[in-house]
Amino acid sequence: MYRAPVREMRFVLEELLGSASLTASPLLSDYSDELAQSVLEEAARFAQSVLDPLNRPGDTQGARWTADGVVTAPGFREAYSQFAQGGWPALGSAPEYGGQRVPQVLGSAVGEFWGSANLAFKLGPMLTHGAVHALQLCGSPAQKQQYLPKMVNGEWTGTMVLTEPQAGSDLGQVRTRATPEGDHYHLFGQKIFITWGDHDLTANTIHMVLARIDGAPPGVRGISLFIVPKWLVNADGSLGSRNDVRCLSIEHKLGIHASPTCVLAFGEKSGALGYLVGEPGRGLEYMFIMMNSARLSVGSEGYAVGERAFQRAAEWARTRVQGKPPVAAAAGPAPIINHPDVKRMLLMMKSQVEAARALILYTAFQFDLSDYGPDEAGRKAARARGELLTPIAKGWCTEIGNEVAGTGVQIHGGMGFIEETGAAQYLRDVRITTIYEGTTGIQSNDLIGRKLAKDRGVAMGALLADMERELQTLATADAAVEATRRAALEAVGWLKNSTQSLLKALAVRPDTGMAVSVPYLRLCGYVIGGWLMAKSAAVAAAKTSGSDREFYAAKIRTAAFFAAQVLPVGLGLARVVDAGGASVVETDAALI
Repeated sequence: MYRAPVREMRFVLEELLGSASLTASPLLSDYSDELAQSVLEEAARFAQSVLDPLNRPGDTQGARWTADGVVTAPGFREAYSQFAQGGWPALGSAPEYGGQRVPQVLGSAVGEFWGSANLAFKLGPMLTHGAVHALQLCGSPAQKQQYLPKMVNGEWTGTMVLTEPQAGSDLGQVRTRATPEGDHYHLFGQKIFITWGDHDLTANTIHMVLARIDGAPPGVRGISLFIVPKWLVNADGSLGSRNDVRCLSIEHKLGIHASPTCVLAFGEKSGALGYLVGEPGRGLEYMFIMMNSARLSVGSEGYAVGERAFQRAAEWARTRVQGKPPVAAAAGPAPIINHPDVKRMLLMMKSQVEAARALILYTAFQFDLSDYGPDEAGRKAARARGELLTPIAKGWCTEIGNEVAGTGVQIHGGMGFIEETGAAQYLRDVRITTIYEGTTGIQSNDLIGRKLAKDRGVAMGALLADMERELQTLATADAAVEATRRAALEAVGWLKNSTQSLLKALAVRPDTGMAVSVPYLRLCGYVIGGWLMAKSAAVAAAKTSGSDREFYAAKIRTAAFFAAQVLPVGLGLARVVDAGGASVVETDAALI
């Protein structure tokens, strides 16, 4: 059974980040640690009692395509009804449309629980939230009034409709066309890989579609964003006739079988009616509002599935009796958690999940500071840091999720390769997270091309300076915490040197820099994770007495393990970055 890590989450929010400081903003005056705890505990109950029991059946039975529409896995409609009735779609949305304003960092924390308990279910509300956010920022007043209230209360869902068969991740090749007629457009084209593009959970689905207005220029400058509802909406808010959009099929995937990934056809008849969002030609700009929100959310999904894989592996290791450890307390077989290598693998899983959690929530917190901080300069700096960290958080945390889920299978041994134990599902489900919303390579290109090179390393330099300063002044008398601090500080030096090496390469030979962009992104993840783990250990060292002493002792030991056996991976990555990508770019493709 899944156990939502409420205490772990509270530690990061309350003690590591100090999210209650956001109450200084009048917009968040009602927020408090107590409110956050209440939300987390209720979210944990829903995740554990409603979503987790559907995870395995949803995997085995999956969503089903019919000519009349997609039928979701048994139990999903009832679960979504409870989800909406509980007010969860409203969390984090604007109050004027029925939402509950809370910090993004709390929404990210709750999202972890959904992702751990049932990733296939979680994907639908995640995309709706992104569509709501885009409409709040870019939609007209009439569009907001017509669509947002029912999306915010969960009565309708939303999608993000980008990809086409010939385009893939290159959105400049989008061919779906939009023909103007009066105050609306008729859309014609086909889209693929549309998550929750059709389903039976709600009465309507609001598609956010990229298309090219007739006569628009080629490339990304000619792309616009359109609202295309599954069912047309009358002036009074009631549903009218069915729009000319149809699900042709759903994909047969490696994992997340209960999440319908759809092929959608727009305009098989007279054209799907769509309504322009904002200005023509700015569709990609508007879509990136949704995409950047989704990237951070997908990052949390990576480590969230890793958390669930860790819990199952730890339970297996405590109950699976096999072999005699080298220093067993008693003769005969013992639970495998007593074997040194099994213990090492569990610590590898646990420490990396904790580091990833801290990174995701720290990144979300930067966006909260950019929205609710007390001064303009601080808000601007926080926004720059959040944007810098987004590709790192998305890329590294999903790669870690894959590694952790794979280790979970290994701990199960041969039984991990058998579907009945459940370990394999996490490995299959999490695999998509390194691909969703841009592969790790796309994230790393964004990191060094749009973030690092754009400001010549200013935002990264500020982060490195803060990490170095905090680690140099981190006072502790605990030997384990001191060793963790020193290791994290040394790692910051690796990243500082590699950043300078990469900036030099980008200035002279950009392709050699691009060839080591993924190693650089991974290096960033390990080093920033090490810094946050060292800070966590220092916080825990000051609180080792009282009823929570075992919790804090575990934080110190987990951080010590990360510093000793995980963080050194960064040194190898730093050497790769420093050496540059000549071995890649100087190899003719014909020789591969």
